[in-house]
Amino acid sequence: MTEWEMMLAGLPQNDRAPELEARRRVAKRLFRAYNKTTEEDTEVREEIKRQLFRKVGKNVFIEPDFICEMGNNITIGDDTFFNFGCIIFDMGEVTIGKNVMFGPRVGIYTTNHAFDPDERVRNVVISKPVTIGDRAWIAADVKILQGVTIGEGSIVGAGSVVTHDIPAGVVAAGNPCRVLRKITPQDKLLQD
Repeated sequence: MTEWEMMLAGLPQNDRAPELEARRRVAKRLFRAYNKTTEEDTEVREEIKRQLFRKVGKNVFIEPDFICEMGNNITIGDDTFFNFGCIIFDMGEVTIGKNVMFGPRVGIYTTNHAFDPDERVRNVVISKPVTIGDRAWIAADVKILQGVTIGEGSIVGAGSVVTHDIPAGVVAAGNPCRVLRKITPQDKLLQD
């Protein structure tokens, strides 16, 4: 089994394996090119996104300076918005639904280094997927750790560190992030 296959299977792998380093170099070239574009470079941006991500939907807007580790482990649904300075470490799969909003400096981290110091100096890591449901809002400076699922329509408050799953339709915040309450019809700003 290759290091890439072990990574995708959620098995311990060597973070510095040559095949993983090669994939990182490709991702860096692409996200750096993207970050040099302007709003007028729509066709260039679309082409870079198609090359960088596993799958990218329509109307996905990403502000610079966006950073990712592999890129091709990221799937993004339609009409999703990333504000400035978002980071995705995608050694594990990252699946982002439709109409998701990310505030500035959101970080998604699918990988953790080994706890054992001998393994850690040998670059042993393990990756777990992150999933974010449709219509979620991830506010500024939120950090989402490996293995987390955030449910459809939920809000994660600014500065939160998400270490466990967040169900659908709730407001959650804190370090560690916890559910504060359900989103209710009383939260509507516009009355139909």
